[in-house]
Amino acid sequence: GVTVIGPATVGAIAPGAFKIANIGGTIENIIKSKLHRAGSAGLVTRSGGLFNELCNIIALNADGIAEGVAIGGDRFVGSVFIDNMLRMESNPDVKYMILLGEVGGTEEYKVIEAVKSGKITKPVIAWCIGTIAKHFSSGVQFGHAGASANAERETAAAKNEAMREAGIHVPESFNDLPRVINEVYTKLYNEGVILEIEEPEIRTIPKVRRPKNFICTISDDRGEEATYAGYPISSVATPDTGKTIGDVVSLLWFKKVYPRWAVDFIETVIKTVADHGPAVSGAHNAKVTARAGKSVVESLVTGLLTIGPRFGGAIDGAAKYFKYAHDNDMTPAEFLAYMKKEGIPIPGIGHRIKSLRNPDLRVEGLKKFAAEHFPETPLLDYALTVEQLTTSKKDNLILNVDGTIGILMVDMWRSLGYHEEEIDEFIESGTLNAFFILGRTIGFIGHVLDEKRLAMPMYRHPWDDILYDVHKAEEL
Repeated sequence: GVTVIGPATVGAIAPGAFKIANIGGTIENIIKSKLHRAGSAGLVTRSGGLFNELCNIIALNADGIAEGVAIGGDRFVGSVFIDNMLRMESNPDVKYMILLGEVGGTEEYKVIEAVKSGKITKPVIAWCIGTIAKHFSSGVQFGHAGASANAERETAAAKNEAMREAGIHVPESFNDLPRVINEVYTKLYNEGVILEIEEPEIRTIPKVRRPKNFICTISDDRGEEATYAGYPISSVATPDTGKTIGDVVSLLWFKKVYPRWAVDFIETVIKTVADHGPAVSGAHNAKVTARAGKSVVESLVTGLLTIGPRFGGAIDGAAKYFKYAHDNDMTPAEFLAYMKKEGIPIPGIGHRIKSLRNPDLRVEGLKKFAAEHFPETPLLDYALTVEQLTTSKKDNLILNVDGTIGILMVDMWRSLGYHEEEIDEFIESGTLNAFFILGRTIGFIGHVLDEKRLAMPMYRHPWDDILYDVHKAEEL
């Protein structure tokens, strides 16, 4: 179903997972209030501004919120306090709840009845703002449309007293609220209900005075010398620096200084995939375009545009599916059965010419490099057990060069200390395919320059290589 929070709401948030509207404020406030990751409290308010203030108070005196919503201050709202608190009661991540009510209306009494009847069993901290109204001789309309008491039981003082009598934790004043929150949180923490939260690494975004069209975090050309990820170009460009193109890739693609074995592996991959002859689709396209008189860049692009699921994309696919199988402890037989059920040929397995008896020397070279330089290769080891099963069915169902590269890239990133989520992001964003693109660009340019050097004429495909099956069109 659909939940309407309210016509005057600033939104709702499940920290670390979901946010709607502008609740929580700026990114700086979200981080300071610990709204970038889940805490233990459930928070419901009417006021959007006070929701943000309470999030800050909870962050300072407890561990943040697990979910929260500001329903808005109109007299007639979409959802009400009890709707949200019953949901939080059933949410195992919410260990206690905080309700900030206000003068006007009777919705707080529904919460009181739920506490009394046992529908709500988790600790509840609550306070109704607007207690100052008792010092005025006549009814006072506060900022919200619904913030006006039309009867004694709608006053903030009456609600606070009723909640206190029901066993809800009610402070003596709003200023006393932080102390009560800390007491309830500390008690639950000491009882083991609330566990310690490991703070995630926070990626910082440079502060700017006004919105910018672009954000760049990999290079900077504003100083005396342009830099790659903070390193002056002169410190990595010339042979005397000892740096290579693999070092530049690690800086500009990953913003890291990779160890020598990882840099050498990147270069090995680039050299391995640089070319595979003129007959493959990408090289063929580039050559045909060059012979049409197009420039190097135009010819190169036509070759690059063929790279995808059927040409080069097996690197991404092999990394994705072999990692999935290994992470889920699938046996080789279970992995093959899973891929068959999904209707997906196993990426990285199979070769048109090469086989167990006629191995691909590129693959052998990559495996040899990994054995000599990688700290460990658990995913490659797993892939080789899969290969044993596939080649028992047909000897050309070997681990091919695309599969070996994709799998070893995962082993490399794991050895370098990347989190699994980061590796998955690399795979999904096409980073592995980018290595193929970078390497194959070298080969495509070579074919284009070869055509221009040979001054080859416009290409026309021979008729005898085309099966013509043309029938006269039917008249309608």
